[in-house]
Amino acid sequence: MTPFSEDIWRQTAGLRARIFELPFNQELAEGSLSEERFRFYMIQDALYLEQFARALAVAAAKAPDPDARQQFAGSAQGVLVVERELHDSFFRKFGVAPEEAAAAEPTPTCYGYTNFLLAVAHLASYEELVAALLPCFWIYWDVGTDIAKRSNAGNPYQAWIDTYSCPDFGQSVKAVVAIADAAAAAVPQDRRDAMAAAFTRSAQFEWMFWDSAYRLERWPVEA
Repeated sequence: MTPFSEDIWRQTAGLRARIFELPFNQELAEGSLSEERFRFYMIQDALYLEQFARALAVAAAKAPDPDARQQFAGSAQGVLVVERELHDSFFRKFGVAPEEAAAAEPTPTCYGYTNFLLAVAHLASYEELVAALLPCFWIYWDVGTDIAKRSNAGNPYQAWIDTYSCPDFGQSVKAVVAIADAAAAAVPQDRRDAMAAAFTRSAQFEWMFWDSAYRLERWPVEA
């Protein structure tokens, strides 16, 4: 049987191509993305990663083998430490006050994505959770390495590009891909189909997240 990762990567090829084409990512590569849009994105990303770390911690608790537990626990810690440092550095660079970041609320897209991940974490199988978490690793690596090849000299967002195209992050991605393949190989076809659905939904949310940042998304009605 073809590895799960090969099947789902092929099945989502069209969606992933549209992620590359998003104005946010095109302008990020050029260094022409407005500071307002990038600031908006970083604030929402910080909110997203808080909940993503929770989902990773659940994956670590559910993992059936020590290597997977270590990988997900380490990823949860990395989100809280390494990526928080990245956000804090950009907050300082682009003038986001700690009070502004602390008072921010998730957009509809951020709220939808994080609640989807947490619902899968607590209500679905371990295998589905692994598949739902995988796009945040793999698609970011895919986008980061692509942008790194095209980034202009002096790009103000180079630190972001370096983070998601660095070899260490690539190794983490490969580890989670391997975990997903092992999980899929151990379950019947209906569970593998559920994994594919979870991966696809998260990949759709990845598209929506970058698009919502470019649009400076707000809730359509105020409380």
